[in-house]
Order: sequence, then C-alpha cells, then structure tokens
Amino acid sequence: MSTMDFLKELGIEGTLPGAYCGTWLETNGEVHTVSSPATGKEIAKVRLATKSDYERCAQAAHEAFLRWRSLPAPQRGEVVRKIGLALRDKKEALGRIVTWESGKIIEEGRGEVQEAIDIADFALGLSRQLYGLTIKSERPQHHMRETWHPIGPIGVITAFNFPAAVWAWNAMLALVCGDSLIWKPSLKAPLTAIAMTRVVAPVLEAEGLGALATLVIGTDKEVGETLIRDKRLPVISATGSCRMGRYVGKVVAERLGRSLLELGGNNAVIVLEDADLDMALRAILFGAVGTAGQRCTSTRRLLVHKKILPALRERLLKAYASVPVGNPLDAGTLMGPLIDEDAVQQMQRAIQAAKDQGGELLFGGQVLQLEGPLKGGHYVEPCLIAAHKNMSIVHEETFAPILYLIPIESFEEAMEIHNSVPQGLSSALFTNDLRVAETFLSETGSDCGIANINLGTSGAEIGGAFGGEKDTGGGRESGSDAWKAYMRRQTSTVNYGSELPLAQGIHFG
Repeated sequence: MSTMDFLKELGIEGTLPGAYCGTWLETNGEVHTVSSPATGKEIAKVRLATKSDYERCAQAAHEAFLRWRSLPAPQRGEVVRKIGLALRDKKEALGRIVTWESGKIIEEGRGEVQEAIDIADFALGLSRQLYGLTIKSERPQHHMRETWHPIGPIGVITAFNFPAAVWAWNAMLALVCGDSLIWKPSLKAPLTAIAMTRVVAPVLEAEGLGALATLVIGTDKEVGETLIRDKRLPVISATGSCRMGRYVGKVVAERLGRSLLELGGNNAVIVLEDADLDMALRAILFGAVGTAGQRCTSTRRLLVHKKILPALRERLLKAYASVPVGNPLDAGTLMGPLIDEDAVQQMQRAIQAAKDQGGELLFGGQVLQLEGPLKGGHYVEPCLIAAHKNMSIVHEETFAPILYLIPIESFEEAMEIHNSVPQGLSSALFTNDLRVAETFLSETGSDCGIANINLGTSGAEIGGAFGGEKDTGGGRESGSDAWKAYMRRQTSTVNYGSELPLAQGIHFG
C-alpha cells in the first residue's frame, strides 16, 4: 500500500496540468483534488482547464484533423498500431491507476486496458476496410457509389467507471476514420485520462500530430457546456447518466450535430427452471458485484422461476457471504469500494426505498468501516433484496451492488417484467430450451441492445457493437459497423456517357 510506483511511472504526482493539445498547457482554472476511493486519501491534484484553454485545444484539434484526414486510412491504421503497442508496454501501470482511481479490482483494471489494446488491434484491421457500396443506376452509362469520409473533431465525454476503455473505443475508431478527438473525462477519474494521454501522445507527436488526442479536464460549466455547443465538433460521444444524455442530446441537436449516447442500464438476468444453476450463479455474481455494481451493464434485476427460486436464493446467499471486499489492488479482493461518499448514500437511500415499498433485505447493504490504510475508503457490503415487480425502485438504476430478486411463473411473465423498465442496455437468459432462447433473441423478445443466452449481462467483447435502446440512448460504439458514427456518408454519381438523362424519366426542355 505504501509504494505506488505505478503512479511515478506514469508521472502522476503533485499538481498536474489539465489540458493537452500537442503540448501540455499551463491551465488557468482552479485546483481539483483527486482522491482514491480505496482510502479516501489524495492521489494528486489537477489544475483545471478554462474556456480559453478549451478554445486553444479545440483549434489545435481542428487543425490536426485537416492534416490527418488526407492520409490514406491504412497509414492512419499504422499509427494506431503503434498506439496499441505503447498501451501494451504500460498495461500494468495503467491498469493499476485505473484501479486506484476508480476502485475496480486489479483484474478489472488490467482488463480495461486490455480492452483499449484490443480495440486498437480491431481498428488497425478496420483501416483497410471502411467499406462503401456500389449502386446500380437507373440511367444508362451512369455509375453510383456510396463512400465514407472523415467528419471532423469528435468530442468525447467519459464517465468514471471506465476511465480508459470508453475513450479508447471512440479514439481508435475515430483516428482510423480520419478524425481528431477532444476528450473531457469525468472529474472523478481525470488521472487515468492524463496517464493514457501521456502514453499515447509520444506516438502522435512523432508524426507531428499530437493534437489528434486532445485532452481538456474541466468543470461542466467551463468545459462541458463549451464542448457540446461547439459547432466545430460534428459528433459528441457522451457516456453517463440518462439525465446527462437527455441534456447533451438536446443541446447538440439544437445545433444539428450528432450525438452518440451511452447511458444507463437496468439489466436483468432471467433464470428459467431448466437452467444450469452453477453457470447462472457465476454470471449473476460477476454481473451484480463486479466493479461494485458501477457498470452500465451491471446485473440489477434477477427474474427467477418460482420452482428454482429457493435453491438459487440459497446459493446466492452463500456466494454473497463469501465475497471479499477490500483493497482493489489485492489479488484476493472481488469487490472494491464505491467511487465516493455520494454513491454510498445513494445506495443507502435505494435500500430504504426498497424496504418501504415491500422489499425484504436478504443480505448485506451495510456501510463498511475498514481499518488500517483503507480507513476512509468508501466500502459497502453487496446487497441482495427480495422484491416484487411493482416496486418503483426496481425501475430505477442505482449505481451500486444492489440485486433485486423477483419471482416469475413463466417465460412470458418474465419478458413482460423485463421489458417494462425505461432502460434497454443489456439482458440475459439462462435456459436449455432452444425455442425459448430464440424467442428471447427475436423481435418479440428482449428490447435491449445486448441480449445473451447462458451468460451474464456484463463483459461485452469489442467485436460487436456496444449500446442500448430506450433511455440508454441508442448509441453504438466499439465493433461491427460502429465506425460509421465517426464518418460522413457521401453518395456520388458519375456520368461516363455523352447524354444527360434525368432520373425518374423526367424530360426537361
């Protein structure tokens, strides 16, 4: 606990500058103290950026874009390949700063950096694709095609819970697509953003294009508002709460920009009577307890057939009682702290609301006061609550390790309950019945952007598009054709004949 060599390795100490645009700026804002949720103690300070700092960074990012977009995409991919190698070289140190700043356990911290590396690899391959279309023309001796072009600087707003991976999802794709980025990280996790930028920047600086990965750390008033209203940014990618997303979407739409929104989730696992309970238990536990329930894909609702409810409940109680809570850097810890005291209090309010609405506290939920070096950390017990489908609190997302256990009598009832919440991110079904599984994945099944069979709601791979529907915002990031969000579509027609026929058979003059 006393040696934090990974902080020194990444240059995280003292008071750090809050903006980078090819060079680190002497920012002019107030000094912001960053503490570890594991101890409540200060890690470092950041001097925040102001509107004038943002303007300097935005101008640099725009100029970098104008140069970068003219490079062939495979050349851009080669630079991204080098970024992936740089991240590999610093994976352990970066994983530890993710853990120490956000509170997720070290295996998850390492996994998040690996996700950034993986998306760099994905983007490298993508740089030789970025496919368009050829389209048959109704006019003779005409050729139609659809192509994709760089769109401009991309504004990226990230949340504390994935302080490295979500930026990488956006950055690696945007870079191979020919765009630059302006990153505004959460003030709850700015040190990871500084560390990531320090690893990535030398690769871009070697190309004379450091401002492609611009970083601006500041308040919502000074930087956030300025960024989302900036007409030079055609796309704003924002990850956070549904409330935040509604506001960002409205502001960006008013200037006819595009929003890529990744917002809240209220994810459910359905366990039917023929399910493999051993497999289900592992998935449920990781989904509900992983990252201390602070993932947008965390499992929050457990819909279990009445016939197997007693058996699964008994297994869950034993599993919850065995979860080691403590120092997230220790290999034996399965659940670290919540991000701050506000998160602890929100969890306590949700538990009380569940009790008031007829829920029964089955396990946990207590605030933990750990001793020694961890005194002052924001630790809680994971919580299991017996609930019913009409409780309003079950329809809300509480960013904490609370799992609501709800009985069902049939798959049809489970689907009605499952789809009744405002959010639509991730979903899972445990069954060995092929027909039921396929129904869950059909037009009449899960209304979420992610639907899984015999695995949990958490832990998506980068190869598929990530995102959800309804209040989750409708955005898609990472794999598949999510790259199209970072480009503009152009339909072009070439007349290689000597006549000028008009479409739709129109004769003019």
